[in-house]
Amino acid sequence: QVQLVESGGGLVQAGGSLRLSCAASGDRFRFSAMGWYRQAPGNQRDLVARITSSGFTNYADSVKGRFTVSRDNARKNTLYLQMNSLKPEDTAVYYCKGELSDPYARDYWGQGTQVTVST
Repeated sequence: QVQLVESGGGLVQAGGSLRLSCAASGDRFRFSAMGWYRQAPGNQRDLVARITSSGFTNYADSVKGRFTVSRDNARKNTLYLQMNSLKPEDTAVYYCKGELSDPYARDYWGQGTQVTVST
C-alpha cells in the first residue's frame, strides 16, 4: 500500500521560509505527477504547485515567484516545496498528492502538515 508522508511544516514569521518534503513508501511505480495542495479552515483544498515526471511545473498565481516545487529524481516519488517570503495568508494544512497513471490511474494523498505564518 502506498503512503505519502509530509514533513517540514511549522510556525514561521511573515517573510520567512520553510521547506516541505513528501516521501512515498510502499510504491512500486513512479508517479506521473506530484503536487502540493493546501486547505485553510473553511476553504476548499486548492492546488499550490505541481510537477510532472518530465519536469513541467505549474503554480497557483498567489505563490508564483515565492514557492518552488521540485522532485528528487534519484529518490523515486520524493517531492519538495521551497516556500520563501511567506505571508499570513499562506497559513494552511499542506497536502502532498501523487498521481499514478500506469499501470492504473489512482491518486494518493498524504496526511498533511500544518504551516502557520504569523504577523
